[in-house]
Amino acid sequence: MEFNNDLGNKAIQEVIGAYPEIGGILNRFEIGCVTCKVGICLLKDVVSIHGLSKEDEARIEAEINAYLEMR
Repeated sequence: MEFNNDLGNKAIQEVIGAYPEIGGILNRFEIGCVTCKVGICLLKDVVSIHGLSKEDEARIEAEINAYLEMR
């Protein structure tokens, strides 16, 4: 997965802290990172380890990148 601004290589809690809407995007796909107390997983790993279909992974990637482009 390729995320704009190299966000794929940042810890999920850092990403959500800087871009709260990304937490909402993940929640829509039932990825509960917003409430995780650890939050050290990288964004690219969070998306890939949840057993989503390739289509859903592509949708998440596209939604996050579209959000980042609008900022």
